[in-house]
Amino acid sequence: MIIIKNLEKKYGDRSIIKDFSYHFPKNTCIGIIGPNGAGKTTFLNIITGVEEYDSGEITIPKDCILGYLPQSPNPTPKDTILEECISGHYRLKILQDKLNKSLQEMEEHYSEEVYDTYEKIEKEFSDAGGYALEADAKGILIGLGFSNEQLDDSPLTLSGGWRMRLELAKLLINNPNFLILDEPTNHLDLPSLTWLEGYLSSFRGTLLFVSHDKDFLNNLSEKIINIKNGNIDIYNGNFDSFLEQKETNTEFAKKQLESIKKKKDHLQEFVDRFKTKASKAKQAQSKLKMIERLKAIEERIDIEENDGKPKFKIEAEKQSGKLVVDLKNLSVGYNSKVIHNDIDLKIIRGQKIAIIGANGLGKSTILKTIIGQIPAIDGTVKIGENVTIGYYSQDQLDLLDPKLDALENVLNVASNINAQQARSILGSLLITKNDVKKQVGVLSGGEKSKVAIAALLAQRSNFLILDEPTNHLDMSSTEVLALALKDYNGTILTVSHNRSFINTFATHIFELFADKKAEIIASE
Repeated sequence: MIIIKNLEKKYGDRSIIKDFSYHFPKNTCIGIIGPNGAGKTTFLNIITGVEEYDSGEITIPKDCILGYLPQSPNPTPKDTILEECISGHYRLKILQDKLNKSLQEMEEHYSEEVYDTYEKIEKEFSDAGGYALEADAKGILIGLGFSNEQLDDSPLTLSGGWRMRLELAKLLINNPNFLILDEPTNHLDLPSLTWLEGYLSSFRGTLLFVSHDKDFLNNLSEKIINIKNGNIDIYNGNFDSFLEQKETNTEFAKKQLESIKKKKDHLQEFVDRFKTKASKAKQAQSKLKMIERLKAIEERIDIEENDGKPKFKIEAEKQSGKLVVDLKNLSVGYNSKVIHNDIDLKIIRGQKIAIIGANGLGKSTILKTIIGQIPAIDGTVKIGENVTIGYYSQDQLDLLDPKLDALENVLNVASNINAQQARSILGSLLITKNDVKKQVGVLSGGEKSKVAIAALLAQRSNFLILDEPTNHLDMSSTEVLALALKDYNGTILTVSHNRSFINTFATHIFELFADKKAEIIASE
C-alpha cells in the first residue's frame, strides 16, 4: 500500500511532522490519535494530496483507490440525495461530462471524426460501469438505511448524522481499497455508530481514521498512530493496548533519565574536582564532552507527565427563576413537516438534561425551536423569568471571526470579563500561551471548537443549550468540559451521543423515540 519516506511538514517555525517514514500494511485498521492542533487532519490531507509537504516522498500504487471522508459534509450538495451520491464517483463523472459534451458536439457538428470520438468515450464509460451507476448508487444508499422515498429529497433536509452517511455513500460508490476517515463518529447516533463499526470491521482494505472516541478506537484499531509535537509513533494493538505500552515506555524513559542524571552528576563531580589540575585537564575536558552528549540524549527523551486534567469553573452571572423552560404540546419540524410532536417538558433550574435518540428524530430541531431560530409548528415554548440563554450549535464555528485571534474572539462576545479571565477559560481548554494570539483561521477544527466553547462559556449565561459540543474535541478537552458542566451552577439542555460525556454531569435523560413519543427519566 502507500509508502511514506522521510516526510517533513512545517508551519513557520513549528514542525507538524518530523522525518516520518512508514509503509502502510494492506487490510489493516489504523487509528490516529493526538491532541487538537497536533496535525492529524494535516497528515490526512497530505496523504490525499489536499495539502503539500515540505520534503520527503509519498508513493501511492496504481491499484490504490483512495476514499476520503472529511470532518464535515459538503455544504453545497446536489439537488437530490441520489445525485449527490452519484457525484462521488469522480472518474465516471468526468467521463459522463465528456460523453455529454461529445454528444452535443455530434448533434451540432456531425462528422465521422466526431462520431468516432463519441463512440470511444461511450465505450470507456460503458466498460467502467457508467450505465449501472445510478442503480449502484441506489443500492449503496438503501444499504446505508436510506429509503427509496428519500432519494429525491434534498440532502439539506437530512440531520448531521444522515449527511455523514451520505458522504460515506459517495466514497463507497468508488469501491475504494484505502479508506481515510477524519473523525467519522461526529454527528452519529448510537445505532449509526454501531452500523459504521460493523461496516468498517468487515471492510476489505486498509482503513486509516482519526477519532477521539475510545470505544470506536478499541473496537476497530489494530494499530495506533500517535501524533504529538511533530513526532509520529506507531503502536501495535488498539487504544487500550496503546495506553499500556505508553505507560511502560514512560516508566522506561524515567529510568533512563534517572540513569543519565546519575552519570552526569558523577562526571560533573570529576570535572569540578580536577578541572584546575593540569595533569587532569585533558580528562576533565573529555568528561565535559560526555556530559554534553548525555544532555543531548536527555532532550530527546519525551515523558508525558500526567498531573491531572486542568479545571475551570463556569459561573452564571445571575440566577434564573425556578421554571426555566416550559414546553407544552410542542410540535417541531421544518416547512410544516412535523418531525416530532406533542412534546411536554418542564425544565427546572439546576437540571442538566441530555436529549438522546436516533438521528433525524428532531433533537437539534427542538433546541432551535426553544431559542426561536425556527418557529414551532404547534404548541408553546415559554421561557422563564431572568433566563439568559447561551446556545452552542453544530455550526458554531461559522460564528467565529477567522481574522481575529482566539482571545479577541472570546472578548468580542463577552464584554463582562477581562482578558485575564478569557485567557483562563481558553487555558483550561488547552488553548494556552502564544496560541491565544493565533488567528482563528489557522487553527485546527478541534482548536476552533475550543475557542467557540470558551466564547460561549465566557458569557456566563444561566441556561446553556449545547448541540453536540464535543464534536472535534480531543479526549482531554472533553473530560475538562464535562467536569466544568458538572459543577456549573446553572441549567443545561444538551444533545450529545458521547455517553461518557453525558454520564459525567447529566441529572436527567430526555429520550426521543421513532414513534414520535418521548420520556424524561432521572439519570443514574
